[in-house]
Amino acid sequence: MAFKGNESEIVTLAEASAWTKEYRDTITEGEIIAHFVGKNKLQKILDQDGCMGVRIYYGLDNGVKNLVFVGADANENDMVDGVILEKTLPCPPRCPDKNKLNS
Repeated sequence: MAFKGNESEIVTLAEASAWTKEYRDTITEGEIIAHFVGKNKLQKILDQDGCMGVRIYYGLDNGVKNLVFVGADANENDMVDGVILEKTLPCPPRCPDKNKLNS
């Protein structure tokens, strides 16, 4: 197989809110439920030659959940010599107003 740049699916708010609720039901209050990454940094990954999308890894930084973003090429390989993002802004504490995805 090869990545073509159109992988993934658009889902409904109802589906997404059910999944995020199911996750929130498994954690204790105050644990991280989301991360924010700025579009300019994300665009730096996407603008790399040959980048077909972004792979997101789970990680821990001194015991704190985080996400690691790396570009992926058409051969489904990580672009490890390119831009890699981390240090996203976790929620909490950087949370949006209450909505169907977070409450």
